[in-house]
Amino acid sequence: MNSVKLWMSVALLLAAPAGAAGERPDPPYYASIAAGQARMRTGPARTYPASWLYRRADLPVRVVAVFKEWRQVEDPAGTRGWMLATLLSGRRTALVTGSAAVTMRDAPSIAGRVAWRAAPGVVGRLSECAGGWCRFDVRGRAGYVRMGDGMWGAEADETIP
Repeated sequence: MNSVKLWMSVALLLAAPAGAAGERPDPPYYASIAAGQARMRTGPARTYPASWLYRRADLPVRVVAVFKEWRQVEDPAGTRGWMLATLLSGRRTALVTGSAAVTMRDAPSIAGRVAWRAAPGVVGRLSECAGGWCRFDVRGRAGYVRMGDGMWGAEADETIP
């Protein structure tokens, strides 16, 4: 009887839709654009007109709704629309917003030494987020930034491994 349960479990796992493993089922959550070109549409199907064409891989987006293989996303400017899930990545990124550069420190503390500064519009990858600080990597130049201080792509109280 145990072998029957095992085979049923394996069959259920194999029957799961592609991309379901590791997906976060309950929005809202942050993701990033995986493709070099990604269309945002006015509705969750290819028959809906495209409202934007994004040409910036790694741009952070916030997934606010899920419908089958479609994700309703919000970009850093607040524009909402629908994208195919295959155009998105779970890779966490952030965008420097505002009009001033963001300070990247060598430690997750205001007392940390200034390592770099990231100008407005710069996109980098996030990791090691805790206590309001995240490691921010811009093409190999990394440092810790305070989330909420001119950054879009993570909540200030979020933890990211």
